[in-house]
Amino acid sequence: MTEQSGQAFWPTRSLTSVFAGRRRRLMERLAGPILLASGIRRVRNFRLNLYPLRSESHFLYLVGRHFDGSFLLREDDRWALYTAPPDPADTLWTGPTPGLDELVSELGIEVLPLSELSPPADCACLPPQDTEAADWLSQLLDRDIDAGMGAEVVDADAELADAMIELRLKHDDGAMAQLRQAATVTVAAHRAGMSATRGARREAHVTAAMESVITASGMTTAYHSIVSVRGDILHNESHEGQLHDGELILADVGAESLEGFAGDVTRVWPVNGRFSTTQRELYDVVLRSQLEAIEQIRPGQRYLEVHRTAARTMLQGLVELGICRGDPAELYERGVAGVFFPHGVGHLLGLDVHDMEDLGDRAGYAPGRERLTAPGDAQLRLDRDLEAGMAVTVEPGFYQVAAILEDETSMAPFADAIDRAQLAKFSDVRGIRIEDDVLVTDQQPEVLTAALGKTADEIEDLMAPASRGSAG
Repeated sequence: MTEQSGQAFWPTRSLTSVFAGRRRRLMERLAGPILLASGIRRVRNFRLNLYPLRSESHFLYLVGRHFDGSFLLREDDRWALYTAPPDPADTLWTGPTPGLDELVSELGIEVLPLSELSPPADCACLPPQDTEAADWLSQLLDRDIDAGMGAEVVDADAELADAMIELRLKHDDGAMAQLRQAATVTVAAHRAGMSATRGARREAHVTAAMESVITASGMTTAYHSIVSVRGDILHNESHEGQLHDGELILADVGAESLEGFAGDVTRVWPVNGRFSTTQRELYDVVLRSQLEAIEQIRPGQRYLEVHRTAARTMLQGLVELGICRGDPAELYERGVAGVFFPHGVGHLLGLDVHDMEDLGDRAGYAPGRERLTAPGDAQLRLDRDLEAGMAVTVEPGFYQVAAILEDETSMAPFADAIDRAQLAKFSDVRGIRIEDDVLVTDQQPEVLTAALGKTADEIEDLMAPASRGSAG
């Protein structure tokens, strides 16, 4: 179990009043009936062997608990949860589960048998991520409902999507508490990973050390952990690699709270506990880029400008190291940043690690804004003006991706801007990404994961043998 202020940390749930407040605020934004699916738990290979249950996020935001094959209906001025009563035959396998009356007391909402669900045909709904739930919704409402990220929504469904986006963009006190809990455990997991690395032989050993902290804290991982010496593979989910002296290990690992709120942190550290000169130089470039970007997290700031700040600052550092030639602002306009920093600087953070991306760019992009097409810019997931209460990640990175650097057609326009001989001197750096979770406030940005050091000196200190006993 992790520790916070010297005491054992265990996650807590929000009060039922938090969810009642969310449902009330949604009713104030939207007048008509609403039907939200919880999603359907998938069978792995036989009926009693199931994948972990994780409810659809919009449903979870308004209920606060995971349910399988259930629905939340708003009709007139009342909300009701429709779910199947527990089957006594399952008690042998799953133990006792709360009955409907018990759920009423626990959730503070009317709970009715699933068999009694008969929603109005004009219900607004949001597309679930699994096709089975979408098919079920289609049958209940007698209209076609697509599944999956970015499924098209129109008419009343579009009005519901916009109302949910407006509601979830700025976090209430319950959501902020959950984000802070996830951040606390995420920080402890990264400290454990650093402590475990010097005695580890494989990426899997470091992964196990990090995820065991999350599990022991009563949480789960918010996404598939990325723990790899192949930092040039942006979402490398394999943990099979061996650890060798002189390599850097990139760990992008986050905890998920009881109610589904996510931590999302990336740190990079040397396998042997000490950065080489070239590794430290490039690490400091990425760190400066991140710090400058975090300073831009203020109300009214356009997130695209946060991204641009990170990219230009990184190019400035690469010019200082002799890897790039020219004026950083001009290099950015030419798209040079996308060669080494091919993704966006971050995204919304909340009930999902990429919050509300099930609704596609409708959530991440303000009305009237579209993705840019330049390399790097095209991958930016968020372009809204920041407001107090929003949470975002800030995660610039530098990568030497062979698929980019060896593509002669793509690299030809940058021949005069990149010194390939100088770049070769930094061959012991495959990828560096530094990521923190940041809450927008009326004043200074609040870095929720600030307790985890990130300067090169701090990383080396965290990896030193004397620090092992203090890891979470």
